[in-house]
Amino acid sequence: MAARAYAAGAARGEADALVARHAELVKRIAYHLAGRLPASVEVDDLVQAGMIGLLEAAANFAADRGASFETYAGIRIRGAMLDALRKLDWAPRSVHRRAREVATAVRELEHELGREARDVEIAERMRLPLEEYHSIVQDAANCQVAGLDDVTAGRAVDPGPDPFREAADGDFRKALAAAIDGLPEREKMVMSLYYDDELNLREIGLVLGVTESRVCQLHGQALVRLKARLTDWRDKRGE
Repeated sequence: MAARAYAAGAARGEADALVARHAELVKRIAYHLAGRLPASVEVDDLVQAGMIGLLEAAANFAADRGASFETYAGIRIRGAMLDALRKLDWAPRSVHRRAREVATAVRELEHELGREARDVEIAERMRLPLEEYHSIVQDAANCQVAGLDDVTAGRAVDPGPDPFREAADGDFRKALAAAIDGLPEREKMVMSLYYDDELNLREIGLVLGVTESRVCQLHGQALVRLKARLTDWRDKRGE
């Protein structure tokens, strides 16, 4: 009994130490995510949700899984923040609806043209001024970023062995990677700098020599293009 109590106390101590050492990771992820979201989303709310994810990560981490704790915790922290964002439901329904309309237009055009649809062509298909189309994809960049992060961060994190789910997720990841690789060069670069290098929109603008607003447009256009192409992938699988 005493040995079990001692082991439990030691495990709690290790978990507390992990939390203390990685508290800054929560803030870093929160500020990076907040940079992509409307000003109405409070960083403190993200930090609070992220700390819950960190506590869960520390309690459930097993070193023999092959991943470092920071990698594992980062996934859990992002997942907790994204869950909190979904509950807030900060994006108006009209934004989601318009983003779906753009994705549909992109899908139809790329089928017809056999190549990437340009922004002017998409705007023309939707019978919109180019400026209004750009406004829609900027909104799409805000409302859909959580969806893409959810995929790239691993969605649900290790709730238990499920080979079917793991295979499905693996196939989806491959399809997502192929869809990203097939983006126009500038959109692909924005995605890489944003998600892999974790630069914010202003920093990407400096790299590309364009305005922050233009980066947001490219990001949003990449997201709706991915949505269109992944819809094709799901349709082919009969999902």
